[in-house]
Formats: sequence, C-alpha cells, structure tokens
Amino acid sequence: MKDLGTENLAGGEGVQLLGLLSFYLEQEQRFQPREKGLSLIEATPENDNTLCSRLRNAKVEDLRSLANFFGSCTETFVLAVNILDRFLALMKVKPKHLSCIGVCCFLLAAGIVEEECNIPCVHDVIRISQCKCTASDIKRMEKIISEKLHYELEATTALNFLHLYHTIVLCHTSERKDILSLDKLEAQLKACHCRLVFSKAKPSILALCLLNLEVETLKSVELLETLLHVKKHSKINDTEFFYWRELVSKCLAEYSSPECCKPDLKKLVWIVSRRTAQNLHNSYYSVPELPTIPEGGCLDESESEDSCEDMSCGEESLSSSPPCDQECTFFFDFKVAQTLCFPS
Repeated sequence: MKDLGTENLAGGEGVQLLGLLSFYLEQEQRFQPREKGLSLIEATPENDNTLCSRLRNAKVEDLRSLANFFGSCTETFVLAVNILDRFLALMKVKPKHLSCIGVCCFLLAAGIVEEECNIPCVHDVIRISQCKCTASDIKRMEKIISEKLHYELEATTALNFLHLYHTIVLCHTSERKDILSLDKLEAQLKACHCRLVFSKAKPSILALCLLNLEVETLKSVELLETLLHVKKHSKINDTEFFYWRELVSKCLAEYSSPECCKPDLKKLVWIVSRRTAQNLHNSYYSVPELPTIPEGGCLDESESEDSCEDMSCGEESLSSSPPCDQECTFFFDFKVAQTLCFPS
C-alpha cells in the first residue's frame, strides 16, 4: 500500500485532495460549537423555561424533515445543524424561541447551499413548519443569528470531510467504486447529528469514524489500510478516534435496531387544524384535474387512487367545514417521514 504522501500523489488530483484536506483541518476548529455551551445544554434538566438536549435533538429532527420536505440536499441539513448548534452554544435560548431559530437556521443554510431556484419561500417554510412566527420574525432572527456568528455561516462540516475521505479512499483502491455507498454514509451522519453529543466531536474524526465502521463491515483490508494512512495524515490520535468510534457505533446500532422506528415509505399523513388548513395556500391541497393515464392500457383501481395522490380526502374535509375542534387530514405522496431511513 502506497503512502498518501505528496511524492506518491504527484498526479495532480492527489495533490489537490491532500491540499483540500489540509485546508479543512485548519478550518474545522473555527466552526465548531463551543463545547462549554453544549455541555451546559446537556446538563440542563427538562423544564418549561430552559433548553435541554432533548429539545435540541427534537429540533434537529424537525430540520431533517424540513430538508426532506423541500428536497434540500444533505449539505443544507448539515450546515443548518452547525449554525443551530453554534448559536445555541453561544446564547441562552428559551424553548419558545427554538422553533423560530430552527426555521431561520434552515433558511440561512439553504440560502448558502442551494441554487436560487431551490431555496424555499419563507412563507412556505413557516406554513409547513408551523413555527408560529411571521416573516418579520424570521428576518429579525436571521439578523440576530448572523450577527452573533459574525456572519461566518458557511462552515467546514463533517460532511465536507466525509466526501473528501470517500474520494481519497476510492482513488487508492482497486475495489469497485460503488463498494462504499456515499448515500448510506450521509444517512448515518444525519443520524449522528440528531444527537447533541456528536456536535462536540471534531468533524474530521466523526467522518473518519463513520467511514471506518463501514469499511470494517466490508472486510476490505485494502480500504482499511488506506483509511489508516488518512488517519495518520489528518493527525488524529488513537485515544480520540476510538472514543468517538465507540459512540458512533452505539448510535448506529440503536438506529438499526428493530426498536427504532423507520419510515415504511408509505404516504405521509399530515394532520392540521381547520384554522391552519384555511391559511394554507391552495396549491398545497389542490387536486389535478385529470389522473395520469398509463401507456399500456386500462387504469385499475389502485393506479387510479395513486394518480390522484390521495388528496381527495383533504378536499372533502375542507368542503364539509368541520367544527373548529375537529381536524382535517391531508395526504401527501412523499417518500419521507420523521425517522431515519438507511439506504439498502
């Protein structure tokens, strides 16, 4: 196995990869949440007036759902979590403000990462998240978050390291290029981000732990040797590495267990009050005038139901004008849910 030194990577691409790795390593500490602030949140008991780790973790789950709902990329979610944790580790936040802060972190991250055409509308995010704040509230809170973080919102995250490590490993292996699923690794990273403790880990270490555990399941000696060289080049000591590797392993084991609820890819049922339903834009519950016509012949009953996206129930509920204390149910044909799905 060749060393990852520059002299063995004179082919241009290797030099660029190592240069980028060195840059990420220099930047990672700058964008890490303050450990003292995170520890304070962890130590806070649950009550109505203080922010605890359970509320933070629940908010990150909401961010993941928002990212899935609007089709945002993993980078948007990871950056939103980074912005959220950096802000929470600096400021004393009351639980009642957490929803507004979470939405702002998502919008700030989307504005940095996503193409302009893919950035969600503020009003749409407010409606879907049901954060009970106005567009003006969002604008003011975005200003506060940006100022407290000195307008340094674009950060070096564990996802940056994960993608880079993945590229380096594949450049130095004779194995099939599809042997390491980046989608699966990203899903596992999302699982870790849903727990506050992993915000204390250096992004370089967290990413390497995920990749190391996945390579071990593949039982590839060549890939493992490459990772050892990456670990050495990143100057990651064994004590830190094995400490976080154990925590990551436990986290992934819990997410993979039968006790952990996972989405079954059925249609997501969104239940809202009548008042909320009346405030929704028409496009959220409109039904296409004509169902999709298949090319190969007659439309059976099951295909007919799917073609209308199961949204007729929502229309009936609206037209029947239920009492205020009843709820209207809307069905959306989404392949996402509140829980994590590991790619097969």
